[in-house]
This record gives sequence, structure tokens and C-alpha cells, in this order.
Amino acid sequence: MEAVEFSLKNKSLHLVQKPIPEVTEPNQILIKVAYAGICGTDLHITEGTFPCIKDEPFTMGHEFSGIVEDVGSEVFDFKPGDKVTVDPNIGCGACHYCNSGEPHYCNRGGISSYIGIFKDGAWAQYINVLQRQVHKLPHDITLEQAVLAEPISCLAHSWDRIAPITVGQKILILGAGVIGNLWVSILHLQGHRRVTVSEPNVNRLELLKRLETGFDRVTPDQLKERHEKNPDYLFDVIIDCSGCVPAIEHAFSLLNKGGKLCLFGMASPQAKMSISPLELSMKEIQIIGLFLNQFSFPKTLGLLESMGDRYLNYDSLGIKTFALKEYRQAIEELKKGSISKAVFKF
Repeated sequence: MEAVEFSLKNKSLHLVQKPIPEVTEPNQILIKVAYAGICGTDLHITEGTFPCIKDEPFTMGHEFSGIVEDVGSEVFDFKPGDKVTVDPNIGCGACHYCNSGEPHYCNRGGISSYIGIFKDGAWAQYINVLQRQVHKLPHDITLEQAVLAEPISCLAHSWDRIAPITVGQKILILGAGVIGNLWVSILHLQGHRRVTVSEPNVNRLELLKRLETGFDRVTPDQLKERHEKNPDYLFDVIIDCSGCVPAIEHAFSLLNKGGKLCLFGMASPQAKMSISPLELSMKEIQIIGLFLNQFSFPKTLGLLESMGDRYLNYDSLGIKTFALKEYRQAIEELKKGSISKAVFKF
């Protein structure tokens, strides 16, 4: 089968031929990949700024959907032909965090055993996964939509962390990549209308118009100008999807009293930010870190059903599909910002 492998030693990606994995354990499921996404985290991995397998090349890709090809002897809830998506996050099942219902904090599992980061991933025609990571798709969710399940699962967990967000509050989203666009979609779905999106790439701001939400779209410079002209130009909730420290630091100054600053974007491990502890206290601001959670996938499937083609249309979200062999072109277009997301279609 074809697969795209990454070597951290050489910081290089290569299209390779690998044998199709076989089901060797009773609780394994072999999946024929239909769609696999390129995440911002994947770009950080290829730049050497995000932890991953160090010693040997591995197949990347942690966002994917596909069709069950084969199952182990102890798999009874899935059968060949089932359409599925997969949670790449799994805990060890034995530590304090796992037993507390927080497997994403697990030091032996969690991010340190993530599919496509510390295990072979789905930038390949087939992938072997554990049964407990697989979720069967409802009939009205397509494989094309289901490749977005993993990023939306992060949003579902984040929604729980930052709730309540009351309709009528002023909300600012930093970044109009696909994560920012998905936040836009979910907020609009939930009835929010007082939403502003800040993005330096004007191409991405133009792409955002396709979602037809009517939300305000500005560049960071325009954001600064508005605040300079009107000191009361403030927000109740700010969701960072950029991981850009200067943007986050500026956003802190735009928070209303009692406001929430939600850090969703993945910053570099070396990045540091500077904020005023006094302002933090006097405004009673909450800073909330957002990551992922293994138990958010059932909610995610509900969100996918609710969003439907109105919000998950690839053209509206600025998503472009590529063949696996076009991986270099896909990454290049994603970095340029001419698209919000690249997805491999098999």
C-alpha cells in the first residue's frame, strides 16, 4: 500500500510502499482509509517543533474516516463494510488519570501514544487500530464529513470547558484556518451572532464569507485600530485558534471584565507570553487551556449530525482534497493559506 512517512532525524516526508497491516490481535480492526486530514499539528511535526517518534520513520495522520476491512476474533460490534471514524487518543487504562475519566492526561497514553504521532497513522491506504478507538457513523454522516470528527471532538471538549457561553455575549475568534471556521460554524449553529473573526491572511477572510454567517471579519491591524478609537471595544469570550503569542497577548487587552481567554491553538513548545497579573485579578479574567478528550467523540457525532452540509461543506469551509501522492502540494497550499485545510481522498 502507499503511505507518507516522516523522519524526524531528517525532517523529511516520503511517499513509500508498505505492506498492508494484518489483524493480529483479537481486539484490532483493519480500516481502509477513505479520507485523512492534514492538521496544523502535522505541520508543526514536519517542522520539528512538536514531539513525535524520534528514532524511526512513521506514517503520519491522526484525522481520518474509512470502512472496516477486517476485525479481530473478539470484535463483535463492528463488521466489514461499516463506515467509521477513529479517536486517535487513548490512555493506558490503569493510571490515576484514566481511572478518573481523564485519559487525555495519561502519561503513558494520551498524546504520547497518539495515532499518527507516536503510532503509525492514516496517511496510508490502510490502518490497524484498537476496537475501543473506533466509532460507527450514523447513516446521515458521510465519510467526507467524518474526517473532521477529530478536530470537532476537540471543540466539543472545549465547549464543555468554557461553558457557559451566553447568546448575546461578544465573542472574538483569532485565526480563520479550519479550526477557526469550525468554531464559527458551531457558534452560529448555537445561535450566536455577535462574533468577530480576526485573521491576518486576507485570502482566508474571503474564504470565511462562504459560510454565510454574517460575522464580522477583520485583520489584526483593524482590530487594534478599533480598540484605539473606542476603549470599550471589548469581548466577553476570546478563542485563540492561532497559537500566535503576539495575537494572544493583544487579545488579553481586549477582554471585558469577567472575560474568558480560551487557548485552543497549538503554540510552539518554546513560546512564552507576557500578561498583567494585576489586570488578570482586577478584571477576574479566566484563562482556559484547551486540548482534547477521549470521551468527547459521542458528542462529536451529534454535532456532525446537527451541522450537516450547511456547515460541513468542503467548499464553504475552504477545504481542498488531494491524492496522497500530492502531499507536497497539499502542505504547500496549506502553509500559503490559500486553503483552510487539506484532506487526502483515497
